[in-house]
Amino acid sequence: MGMYPRPPHQHHSIKSRQTNETIPMNYGVIIFRAMLMQDVVGVTDPLQFLSLQFPMNLYILSSTMDPVTTEPSNPAMNAHNSSFWPAMNPTHTFATAPEDIEVLIVPGGPGVRAANVSAMTDFIRDRYPKLRYLLTMCTGAGLAAKAGVLDGRKATTNKKAWNTMTSYGPNTTWVSPARWVVDGNIWSSSGATAGLDLAFAWIKHIWGQEWVEYVMGMEEYVPNPQDFDPFAAQFNITPTGSL
Repeated sequence: MGMYPRPPHQHHSIKSRQTNETIPMNYGVIIFRAMLMQDVVGVTDPLQFLSLQFPMNLYILSSTMDPVTTEPSNPAMNAHNSSFWPAMNPTHTFATAPEDIEVLIVPGGPGVRAANVSAMTDFIRDRYPKLRYLLTMCTGAGLAAKAGVLDGRKATTNKKAWNTMTSYGPNTTWVSPARWVVDGNIWSSSGATAGLDLAFAWIKHIWGQEWVEYVMGMEEYVPNPQDFDPFAAQFNITPTGSL
């Protein structure tokens, strides 16, 4: 069965978008030093396939226009002096971000724990009322929680970082076990690769099952169900909240 067998799971329905709701066209993704690259590509890569079929724009947002590395800023986290750190180039700063962003993607990573993340949390707080959807990946939920937009909402996050991230949102209903959680227009995933599963669920919500299967074939990936979360048990997370 392996270490993480997929158990029999409940089938939680994914609501389709309203018939009068248009398909989102404009997307923003926040990047920052010591981000987790998987959190960025886990959701943008499946959507990239759909951008070949539908008009879609992606804005890559950061504090400055300088390249953004995944390298930890704390030398203690790079004890072997490795140089295995890809970088991404922003297309806009937070100050110049287009006003027409409909979907904002917030990744996680060690950088979420940086001493000063106010540039990101201020942007999330200011932009959230204008968004159609907010998608958080992994510990990116911690940034959304610090921004205050998860107050009174259900959300989940990386289970290894559970205690730290949930402390950022004392007014959030944190859900575990959960591969991803939906509360209104806020979708949050558990750790790293769970963002890929959230992406497929969100694609079903926006485009429908036909396009889910199209992207599954292109990616050769079978999404995990919403209640597949063996890591909650691995890290001894007390069950809380509900899907």
